[in-house]
Amino acid sequence: MKNHDNHISSDTTNWTVLLVLLILTTISILAIKIHLGAFTVAMALILASIKVTIVLTYFMHLKFENTLLKLMVGGVFLLFAVVIAITFIDYYFR
Repeated sequence: MKNHDNHISSDTTNWTVLLVLLILTTISILAIKIHLGAFTVAMALILASIKVTIVLTYFMHLKFENTLLKLMVGGVFLLFAVVIAITFIDYYFR
């Protein structure tokens, strides 16, 4: 097993990430009040995906991990996108 160095984020980085997540959450809440039809769900999913990426990258320190783990996480996101696309296609043709 390989010894990993501990990666400690600075307070400035943590506060910046928190601020960005709060702004994106506010945008998500305000977007619900704007009725965009089917695009409301799409916008909510896009904003949620951005927030998940930020959390994985900074709070779970994914940016310091090896390439194989990054590819596996990317594969999960790809699978998620395919499932969502199939759901939208099914909803559209009903």
